[in-house]
Amino acid sequence: MTPDASALPPEVPEEIRRFDAYLASEKRASPHTRKAYQVDLAQYAAYLADQGQPLVPSSPALVRGFLARQAGAAGAVSLGRKLSALRSLYRFLVREGLAPGNPARAVASPKRPKRLPEVLPEEEVAALVETPDAATEAPLALRDRAFLELLYGSGLRVSELTGLDLEDLDLAGGLVRVLGKRNKERIVPFGAPAAEALRRYLDGARPVLATGPDHARAGDAVFLNFRGGRLTSRSVARRLDGWVLASGLPRHVHPHVLRHCFATHLLGNGADLRGIQELLGHASLSTTQRYTHLDWKRLAAVYDAAHPRARAGAAGGAGAGGPAGGVPGATPGRSARGGRGPR
Repeated sequence: MTPDASALPPEVPEEIRRFDAYLASEKRASPHTRKAYQVDLAQYAAYLADQGQPLVPSSPALVRGFLARQAGAAGAVSLGRKLSALRSLYRFLVREGLAPGNPARAVASPKRPKRLPEVLPEEEVAALVETPDAATEAPLALRDRAFLELLYGSGLRVSELTGLDLEDLDLAGGLVRVLGKRNKERIVPFGAPAAEALRRYLDGARPVLATGPDHARAGDAVFLNFRGGRLTSRSVARRLDGWVLASGLPRHVHPHVLRHCFATHLLGNGADLRGIQELLGHASLSTTQRYTHLDWKRLAAVYDAAHPRARAGAAGGAGAGGPAGGVPGATPGRSARGGRGPR
């Protein structure tokens, strides 16, 4: 049901009602956004009434006080939306000459908790990537095996994958040219399994898909859908869901998870963080550093190998971290993970 001004409590100030009408008529805000703002602004009006303060003029201190009161029942995302609602309200009131300034502008947005990337073990990724081979040699299975190999083997974003043209592939050299965020170009290698999967797809499946009615619009797109058009990000996610189910993995896997796996498995097998940054196309090293939290064993091994207080025979007999040789809770003689790395 579309929200209306009557959804606001009767004690809400007239300025908020005018702002709500502005959202509906001029901004054409979605019903969801408008309803959320109605709730947030009604809560703010109630807080001001409790404090004996008017809506106008207000102050940054009152805005902070409101957010502090809400913090017990709302997370960082909800608090950020409430602050956004207040900024929008006062921006409207200033524009209409109904308020002298915007007190919410001086209030910093709540920091959202950093979520660590989801990563699958190497053996689970290998099983997933190889699942299309066990199904059929049909064109779509060959295509899916190729894009799964490339997503994991080169760490591409799904938008980068679907944007690839034939001229971007160098099968002989094992390289792919990628146009990333902000149109930043980079060259990324891929391994022998990805090269073989791409050859099988390009030779045996793409020509079949290219006979579809939409091929004229796809141009030289590497990955085609069943109608011959360029494969979309949504289709990649949908096809991946099917292969996850077929592989027996007990979880949902978004295409971006394969990019996380690419980075984490590289780090776990000894790759340099700066090199991983270049491969991923991250503008800032701090973005890449998220993956160090997922591979503490690797970091502990680096510490053990390099720090003088972590070596056997250091003063005290146990190194800087006690009997484990440098990092509390670790075991003697630890080393970086072995096993199969990214393809």
